Amino acid sequence: MTLIYGHRGAKGEAPENTLTSFQQCLQHGVSRCELDLHLSRDGELMVIHDPTLKRTTGRRGKVAQHSAEELAGYDARLGGPGWKQPCPIPRLSELFENCAFEHWQLEVKSASRDRAARTVLAIKALAERHQLLDRITVTSSSREVLRALKRLAPAISRGLVAEYAWLDPLKVARHYGCDLLALKWTLCTPERLAKAQQQGLHVSVWTVNEPALMRRLADFGADSLITDFPGVAVATLGTSRTGVKR
Repeated sequence: MTLIYGHRGAKGEAPENTLTSFQQCLQHGVSRCELDLHLSRDGELMVIHDPTLKRTTGRRGKVAQHSAEELAGYDARLGGPGWKQPCPIPRLSELFENCAFEHWQLEVKSASRDRAARTVLAIKALAERHQLLDRITVTSSSREVLRALKRLAPAISRGLVAEYAWLDPLKVARHYGCDLLALKWTLCTPERLAKAQQQGLHVSVWTVNEPALMRRLADFGADSLITDFPGVAVATLGTSRTGVKR
């Protein structure tokens, strides 16, 4: 069964990585999501893809230079589908409180050793507070982040984000004890998929937006697809793929 994950909520349908986008994903019956995290200046986990604010808010500076309160007041509607109401940058805690996802892929971008450690510890503390430790997988392409996860939060499921074949994603995933491989769709061959699954990895393929590609990857046996258009994915693959327990 190939499950569906909403990419940054429903990135193709609503402003990415906003509460509105995640609510849109849930409205399609898709109970699994992928999102991106950066730490604010005062150490809160903020849901935003880029390390800078320009693309989604039009503001200057890096996420890390602003407090959580400041960031939560910035409208993140730019660069995506048109939306009438403001869509602030959410704290991860806000999503945990307001979105009943069955599973979360939390991607942490590249970070220094110190920042990776602080991010991992912040995720661990927040997941414990909301009793979600068994419903998250923290993913990254960063060795520093994966190393920090293995050392500081070994009980949290971890996953490798793989974009380039020359890095030998299966070897890297095995080295860091990953449970999940977030694999770019261009790397997803039947042979690599089968080998990863034999290794015990859940293979989540990104970013899959075309119905024909969705069907092909499902036929290959991909464990899950990450898509900007969860509504299209449900229509293409059927409601049984949403991740909702029936």
